[in-house]
Amino acid sequence: MGPGRLSQSLLLRCRRVLAALGAARCHGGQLSARPLSAAAGLRAPQRPPGRSEPPRAGGGGRWDGAASAGGDGEEEEEDEEEAELEELLGPSPLAVEPGVQRVVVVHPAVKWGPKKSPLTTAELQIAEAIALVDTLQTWTVLDKIIIPTKNPDKKLIFGKGNFQVLTEKIKKLPQVTAVFLNVERISSLTKKELEDAWGVKVFDRYTVVLHIFRCNARTKEAKLQIALAEIPLLRSNLKNEVSQLDQQRGGSRYIMGSGETFMEIQYRILKEKELKIRNALEKLRRKRSLLRTQRKKREFPIISVMGYTNCGKTTLIKALTGEAGIQPRDQLFATLDITAHAGYLPSRMAVIYVDTIGFLTDLPHNLVESFSATLEEVVYSDLIVHVRDITHPETILQKATVLSVLKNLNLPSHLLDSMVEVHNKVDLIERYKPTEENALAISALHGQGLEELKEEIEKKVLTATAKKILTVNVNLEGPQLSWLYKEATVQEVEVMPEEGTARVKVIIGNSAFGKYKNLFPNSKIYMP
Repeated sequence: MGPGRLSQSLLLRCRRVLAALGAARCHGGQLSARPLSAAAGLRAPQRPPGRSEPPRAGGGGRWDGAASAGGDGEEEEEDEEEAELEELLGPSPLAVEPGVQRVVVVHPAVKWGPKKSPLTTAELQIAEAIALVDTLQTWTVLDKIIIPTKNPDKKLIFGKGNFQVLTEKIKKLPQVTAVFLNVERISSLTKKELEDAWGVKVFDRYTVVLHIFRCNARTKEAKLQIALAEIPLLRSNLKNEVSQLDQQRGGSRYIMGSGETFMEIQYRILKEKELKIRNALEKLRRKRSLLRTQRKKREFPIISVMGYTNCGKTTLIKALTGEAGIQPRDQLFATLDITAHAGYLPSRMAVIYVDTIGFLTDLPHNLVESFSATLEEVVYSDLIVHVRDITHPETILQKATVLSVLKNLNLPSHLLDSMVEVHNKVDLIERYKPTEENALAISALHGQGLEELKEEIEKKVLTATAKKILTVNVNLEGPQLSWLYKEATVQEVEVMPEEGTARVKVIIGNSAFGKYKNLFPNSKIYMP
């Protein structure tokens, strides 16, 4: 190894140490979910009696990818890519400072107009804001304040009188270190004025959600998507900072010899960073596409489990698969990466359940856009299961939020039409019965209603994949059995040696079934 290569390796190690120190700032717990984009093997579920091996297991519940057998040149290229990734994922100027935050949550209650939501109340909205703060281990809520406003888009959010009342309330709390203003975004100028008036840090919804994401991100893809979501904020902050500098210095200044202003150079640097992030995400997307092709070859139906954050998606997947390694957490945005888990339906058909990022009302548009690369996996599903926390007071609004995001993903109409709606946590409501047509009531935690759900999933999957389950009688001396193993999924073989035949239970596609009937017209077929 030459001196240049050695210094590069040392640089990589230093960056990894710095990245580890940066991650430690969030004090987040470890996620147990397994990213779909990782190139390793998928952990097998508990196997039903008599069932042959399910999807092959490997390390940590991830999909097998081809190992590259490269020489020094390939290793060097990988090191360079790794170094560039580490640079992109370095400490963020927008990262919230580590340590304890004692927060006052302030919610601007809109009295009337288009900004007022008919499906919720100010009390429920501030409760969700408090839940966001509670997600962060070192943050605590000191007080909550609801203040009415006619127009939350004003520079200082509130009218002059209400702003004065709010300022007095905040200043009477000597231990407060930050204010969480429960609006989607505030400009950097508004943020500065509010911080000057209140004497503490001010965070909006975008900043808090981004901080939660940053603390929970474990894979490179999640971290890259967060870095991408930060670009609009960095650009907005830069514009305001340069504007202030120009006022102080009396006009734009060119950097000596470059022909560019300071602002133009900073914008160019941001644009280059954004392009690098998007290119890195595109590489990961292509890798996912390759893994998806491998799954299609193996013909595992894909079931995407979606829902509002903390509705119980991960708990449901654990109940459906029996995978002990899944550790659900009672926390908003515990899952940021698409993760895959193998399970079986009543017919013993192997399927893949995909756990996805949860949704949130008023989730900033840039955050949704940044995570669209992850959510695109849903487009390739055979079925969507929409999980709802039916005990939540805003369950109707939460449903509307999820459906709105799904429609914006431009999903095929058949996916939206065939979606299975699941009402979770019914063990907390006495004698609950769904009012929505075709909705299924379950308790993922206690197993209530899961068999009915599996049967419904199987029915929808068979329709979506154009397959059917049937039993055929084959002659053991003939070619039928080997043909079925090649062209269908053989579930069971019951041999009758005295007759020289076997009853074979298979899952078979419509086209393959037509071929089978043409090739073996005398074969006995038993439909369920």
